[in-house]
Amino acid sequence: MTATADAEAAANELTPLADYLGSVLRRLRALPPLDLDLTQAHGNVLAEDVVAPHAFPAFDQAAVDGYAARWEDISGGGRGPSYVPAPSGTPGGRTIRLNVVGDLGAASWRPVRLTPGSCFSVAAGAPLPIGADVVVPVEWTDQGMAAVEIFRTPKRGYGVRRAGEELPGGTLLARAGTYVSPALVAVFAATGIGHVVVRPSPRVVIVATGDELVDVGRGSQPGQVVDANSHALTAAAAEVGAQAYRVGICDDDPEGLRGLLEDQTLRADLIITTGGTGTGPGDMVRRILSRREGNRAGPVTFTDVALYPGTALGFGTVGAEEVPVVCLPGDPGAALIGFEVLARPAIQLLAGAEPVFRPSVRAHLLETVSSPGGLREFRPAHVAERRGGGYTVQPLSGGPFTLSGLAEANGLLVLGERVTTAAAGSTVDVLLLDRRR
Repeated sequence: MTATADAEAAANELTPLADYLGSVLRRLRALPPLDLDLTQAHGNVLAEDVVAPHAFPAFDQAAVDGYAARWEDISGGGRGPSYVPAPSGTPGGRTIRLNVVGDLGAASWRPVRLTPGSCFSVAAGAPLPIGADVVVPVEWTDQGMAAVEIFRTPKRGYGVRRAGEELPGGTLLARAGTYVSPALVAVFAATGIGHVVVRPSPRVVIVATGDELVDVGRGSQPGQVVDANSHALTAAAAEVGAQAYRVGICDDDPEGLRGLLEDQTLRADLIITTGGTGTGPGDMVRRILSRREGNRAGPVTFTDVALYPGTALGFGTVGAEEVPVVCLPGDPGAALIGFEVLARPAIQLLAGAEPVFRPSVRAHLLETVSSPGGLREFRPAHVAERRGGGYTVQPLSGGPFTLSGLAEANGLLVLGERVTTAAAGSTVDVLLLDRRR
């Protein structure tokens, strides 16, 4: 049997990524809802549909600074206005003069009524006088105080916002599963909502394991590897919207690891470990968490998934509260890809967010690439919109294991299990990364 055939045979024994993700995500449930103050709800996901209790705007109001009037008075249809010669250069050759009978600001509350030939000076946001159906912008007038001359006639309804014009009472403002953005907070507040029911942000604890790990601030050397993973995964969890806590480094000590994970279940909705998922002599996480106790299976099941990079992934629960735990590989590139395909969807599901997966597009491949057969590869890439529509994707040098490529990428090129070569000019799937640049 050839080396290629051996590789393909080994790959056939792996669990397809889609099957694995489905089995994991079906075991998770969104966190119980909370009723939160509006400002605290920002960044969370709604657990219930939200309906406007009141209309917005709540009353007829001026949309601009100017003069609230009856349109028939300024259009020449009424009997009240006086016509006077227009200033030199004014279109139409004449202006309309109205008596200014009062001023209305945003804090005005007494109802007032217009009479023919009169108007009110109004500020933007002020309640409209009864009978007003137009606001003449102040720059279209001589800005008079007792009487005003209007040089230009707006259309009926100009400068006016009617009650409920934007959002009538009873309008569905947002559905369950919607992210509470700053703009949505404004909509809720404007329609009289002070509290909403949301899913809380998941509390995610990140633990790096390995005797070889040392903390940041120094360089790696033989026998010592700087712990990049726990810092990167903490940032990745925070980017998704989780409350992320970095515990730091745990040595390959069975009792120490068990005790640490047990302690963290008190403050975690999800625990992420990195390192020790393989079958080598130093892979203690897999040994410890998958160990059978009597007739009971270990709390975490480790699966060799058809994923490149990083085939070995673990999922299960730990502690009396059965807190979910995701076990990712120790290689930094494989850990970050594992986070994207497994941990990130888990966090989204716990948060009640929809959809749980990143958006994807079909893109025109700019460079021929090869991929290991039998594995679904996620490769750092740069995606760009093509003039005239569509997307192009440029794979970044170094392949999926390079941290520099992941740092530059705004997308992940996805090559399926049956793809060994993707030719330039072909159409491929790309996951879009939410990078704020």
